[in-house]
Amino acid sequence: MNLFRKKKLFVVVLIALLTVSLVGLTGVAIVVDGLHDRIESVDVAIVLGSAVDEHGEPSIRLRARLDKAAELYQRKLFKKVLVSGGVDWRGFDEAKIMAHYLSVHGVADSDILTDSGGRTTWHTAQNAVGILRANDLHSAMAITQYFHISRTRLALRHFGIDCPANAHADLFEPRDAYSTLREIVGYYAYWL
Repeated sequence: MNLFRKKKLFVVVLIALLTVSLVGLTGVAIVVDGLHDRIESVDVAIVLGSAVDEHGEPSIRLRARLDKAAELYQRKLFKKVLVSGGVDWRGFDEAKIMAHYLSVHGVADSDILTDSGGRTTWHTAQNAVGILRANDLHSAMAITQYFHISRTRLALRHFGIDCPANAHADLFEPRDAYSTLREIVGYYAYWL
C-alpha cells in the first residue's frame, strides 16, 4: 500500500471514529438531560402526543406523559395544560383523547388547552406560540419521554417559548434505545 492510500485510509478511519464518538456523546447528553427534571412553577405544561391504541385510548407511553402532567398539576406547578397531538390515520384526535384523560384524572376542563395540529414536535412548538399568546401564558414546562426532552425544548426555544422547566414520564421500555438513536438525528436536524 503506498503512502497516499495509507493517509487516505487513516483520514477515513479518523472521520469514522469522530462521527461515532459524536453520536455516542450526543446520545449520552440527551439521556442525561432528559432524566434531569427541572421542576419549577410555570404558566403552562406542554404535553406532547404519542400514539393511541386501536380503541382510541392513550397508549402506555402517552398515559405516562399524561399521568406526570396530572401529578404536577395537582401540585399546582402550573395553571394550564396544553395537550398537543395530531389526528391519526384512523381518525383518532390525540389532543382530544389526551384532554379527556386529563379531565378524568383531576385536571379541570377549563385548565386544558388542546392543539390537534401537533403531528410532530416541530408543529407542537409552532402551534404553541399562538395558543400561549392567546391565553396570556409565558413560561412552559415540557412533559414527554426523557429521550424526547432535549429536542422538545430546542423546538420550543426556536419559536420563542420560555421553557425553563421539564419533566419526563415515568416509563422506561426496551425500545427507548431505538428512540434515543432517532432523537440524536432529530436533535441535529432541529439544531441545524
